[in-house]
Amino acid sequence: MTHEIPIGALSRRKPKHTARTLPVSETGERLRTSAMIASLDAEGRETVAAPFGHALCELARIREDIVGLTADLSKYTDLHVFAKAYPDRFYQMGMAEQVMISAAAGLAREGFTPFATTYAVFASRRAYDFIVMAIAEENLPVKIVCALPGLTTGYGPSHQATEDLAIMRGMPNLTIVDPCDAVEIEQATHAIADHPGPVYMRLLRGQVPNVLGEFGYRFELGKAKLIHDGNDVLFISTGFMTMRVIDAARMLKSDGVDCAVLHVPTLKPLDVETIKAEAANRGRLVITAENHTIVGGLGEAVAGALMRSGVLVPFRSIALPDEFLDAGALPTLHDQYGLSVDQVTRRVKSWMDN
Repeated sequence: MTHEIPIGALSRRKPKHTARTLPVSETGERLRTSAMIASLDAEGRETVAAPFGHALCELARIREDIVGLTADLSKYTDLHVFAKAYPDRFYQMGMAEQVMISAAAGLAREGFTPFATTYAVFASRRAYDFIVMAIAEENLPVKIVCALPGLTTGYGPSHQATEDLAIMRGMPNLTIVDPCDAVEIEQATHAIADHPGPVYMRLLRGQVPNVLGEFGYRFELGKAKLIHDGNDVLFISTGFMTMRVIDAARMLKSDGVDCAVLHVPTLKPLDVETIKAEAANRGRLVITAENHTIVGGLGEAVAGALMRSGVLVPFRSIALPDEFLDAGALPTLHDQYGLSVDQVTRRVKSWMDN
């Protein structure tokens, strides 16, 4: 049976920033807008439904230690797939992230490998001290998997975890993973389950594009991977921004700009050796790209690593601004804040011209 903490009349979280009216179809059915869902534009690409939920089920079939917990968000973190398949190993904790983290720590102490899911804002902002004291300090194998990372929702500052990597990177013992697509989410879920310590993984949920499959990609925890090479620009990217820079590199190729893409799915520990080797190669313009504020994320991590290593190269960053972002439709917001393919392409051209 499903283990549930009574939460009275409380229902799932209601976002602060909601549309005043919902569009209705001719049959009277409510229609969702792009501002209401955590999806990414995957035009022309195959998508995979709930890759994290299905990967966790695959793990659970061969490992009895796998358990799942959520803070009233199983449907919105794809953990409902696991809950349906393994109800006796699923724990619904209600709107209590701190309690969920403490329970996950207790389960880990009893020999289980807990996967605790919520939104990234709630794990990083609300449960931080509990993660530090109950999990990270004890180096327990709890996997904290969080949906709506960065700008993957139009709900505004209450749900946009634009600073979660900056918050979590300072925590000792914590491994941090930001997957690109469905292929990597599936592979990373298996990899972090085998990791003996705590992990914070950002999650793309729902219908997730398959991008890296065409490159024969294999995820390795702690390793950066060169997706393809190029002579003029080196993109160093993480998360779904790797999708965007792959597309931008194709557009820039037609304008005579040859771009390499180095994908960095593990932000901590950072693969400094690979980053150094690629950045020092051929004197290319190095551009980091991330779905996170410019403060404390991939860009600053890479810049710091290069400076400490004495690798001095032309360097630029594509990231979200250091501010609370607007609510709205994702395609509009991505264009507004520079994460769209068109905006990435435009900025690279301007940097190459200067």
